[in-house]
Amino acid sequence: MALKKAKRPTRDEFQLEELGERLVEAHQEDTELRFHVWDEEPVTGRIKEMDSRTRLVHVLERSGDLRKVPFLDIMKVESPGA
Repeated sequence: MALKKAKRPTRDEFQLEELGERLVEAHQEDTELRFHVWDEEPVTGRIKEMDSRTRLVHVLERSGDLRKVPFLDIMKVESPGA
């Protein structure tokens, strides 16, 4: 029997809207952020694109890799030094 993956915590509309606003601001200002992603290691980088169709946030990491993170998998964002 396969192990079931833990369910992602749910957040209310207010929390998701607040997160979305923070991401839009960081994208416009080209600010580097540390993304705490559900069930993964944190990702540090700058937002290069936010695709509303696929709901993926394209993050350019310091290493130069482009990561496409599902919006709903982003648990919180903060400044990299925090």
